[in-house]
Amino acid sequence: MQRLLILSLVVLCAVSCGRRRVSSGTVDSSDVPHPKVFLPALAPSHLSPEEQRDYLRWHYWDRFDFADTLFLSGTDTLQMIDAYARYIMLISDRPTDSAPMDSLMRKASVSRPMLDYFAMLAEKVLHDPNSPLRNDEFYIPVLQAQLAAPWYDEYERIGPEYDLHTVMQNRVGYKANDFRYTLASGKTGTLYGLQAEYVLLFINNPGCPMCREIREAITASPMLNEMIERGRLKVLALYPDEDLTEWRNYRDQIPPTWINAYDAGCVIRDRDLYNLNAIPSLYLFDRDKRVLVKDSVEVPQIEEVIDRRG
Repeated sequence: MQRLLILSLVVLCAVSCGRRRVSSGTVDSSDVPHPKVFLPALAPSHLSPEEQRDYLRWHYWDRFDFADTLFLSGTDTLQMIDAYARYIMLISDRPTDSAPMDSLMRKASVSRPMLDYFAMLAEKVLHDPNSPLRNDEFYIPVLQAQLAAPWYDEYERIGPEYDLHTVMQNRVGYKANDFRYTLASGKTGTLYGLQAEYVLLFINNPGCPMCREIREAITASPMLNEMIERGRLKVLALYPDEDLTEWRNYRDQIPPTWINAYDAGCVIRDRDLYNLNAIPSLYLFDRDKRVLVKDSVEVPQIEEVIDRRG
């Protein structure tokens, strides 16, 4: 599974991060410099697998010279993306613990070229909507490092400032942003007005293949369906866009036991209450509307979190 995640990410980045082209004509391969390669640290062999993971959480980058900006111009970027992705996989067993990322970004902040490079790696692995390793908690220290650096002018800071505002919304463990939804009948309700042990917010669009897959995965889940029947779980399927004709034509596809609604006036989008860069998106809230799962597409993850809470 880990190998497939990293492979899919590297393939995703291949178009924009391809290797440098060699000029046309006959070139002696001995004259072509080999790209520089980063080799992560190795954990002591006498440690247990869990101890090795904890060791690498803090020592993975020990062999990397953050002062060597010349390395950046000669390295294989795809290999660096792969190495960075493996590091994220390593620390993702604690998805809300951003301390290792904060430590890494402090080291990368030694110069602007180094900070720009690691910010680029983070953007592709942690922030790209299509990345399987997307994680806002890990991306927050990256943006904070950029904004704390002295090298950016007011215009260059606009992007990181906006992204930081966005990723700080609806963090796991924090209360979710409330919003008002509208039903086909014209009646309205609010997220905080939904009374249940759990609320599953399913932000979706008609005609979206992955939206259909998630809908079918939820309806195929014995666990989630039993919870819906018992009133322990309420599913709010929310359409966030303007074209209500498209939404009305699609609404029969939503199970009648779910709340099928739309965001009148696109308030969620216009006020940046939730990140809509990637749809579909699943959020799981507890009865107090505290975020348990943020911006996911994995129904098994929803089941796992609920099961873990008993």
